[in-house]
Amino acid sequence: METDSSLLSSELELQQQEELYQQLLLQTMSKVQTANPDSRVIRPQPGMCIKTVTLPDKHKIFINICQSTSVPPPPALSRDELVELLESEDPGGYRVPMSLGEPHTELDNNSQVCTAYDVVINQEFFQKCQKDPLFQQFLLAVSLEGLENKYNLELSREWKILKNRKFLGSVNEQNIRGKSRPVIEEIDTKDSSKHPAGVTRPDFSLLVEPPVGDPEYLIAEIKLPGVSSSRPLVLDLGEDRLVLNVRPSLFHLNIFFPFFIDQESSAAQYNTNTQILTVTMPVESSERN
Repeated sequence: METDSSLLSSELELQQQEELYQQLLLQTMSKVQTANPDSRVIRPQPGMCIKTVTLPDKHKIFINICQSTSVPPPPALSRDELVELLESEDPGGYRVPMSLGEPHTELDNNSQVCTAYDVVINQEFFQKCQKDPLFQQFLLAVSLEGLENKYNLELSREWKILKNRKFLGSVNEQNIRGKSRPVIEEIDTKDSSKHPAGVTRPDFSLLVEPPVGDPEYLIAEIKLPGVSSSRPLVLDLGEDRLVLNVRPSLFHLNIFFPFFIDQESSAAQYNTNTQILTVTMPVESSERN
């Protein structure tokens, strides 16, 4: 992809950004207003409890993996497909919907202070992970990465599944939401300055996170059917604008945002399997006049 090097990060940063994108779309929004019709309160069911520690200070951490039918399941995936995914160059392309709860202080069996986190996943997917150790290990790895990204932690991968405890503390209700509100649904394709003649405008969605209150991120998902790699993509971001060209004259997209974005902290990733370009853009604190 030919673009500003500050826009497209290293492979590690892109993987972290993909995990961040997953959280932004699916985690519990702790500040969601109760009046928001797209949010609802659920009480998850206990599933299993994991013990690990933070690095490097070795603070004891417990992760309560919970289950709920209110959390959507991830796309269907066989064991062979999971093996293939883990061996691929883009394992982050498969997203597990989950709600990441706020930390709460608890006491362990020795009456020592520790921290617990609640992670809620789809009930059916949880049962699948219980039956297959490979899926279970995958789930735990994704859960730890999600918590690390959300709370700026570093967690040891030497975890232990507690045999006689499914949950540490008490099960709390969580707010989960439906879908993000669309910021831009349609662009006027009659404007030739934004849409060159003979070039296709790709289908896209543009979401704002969180769906209520002050926006923190804009997330663009742009569908590019027939584009097998990122090489023909030329992406440019302005302070309130996204321009994408796909050579040779396949697609063109030119959209303006209702907010200023942080160009240097933005990141883009192209999934060759789904043929979708995802652009995650932090929103500056001041809105466009």
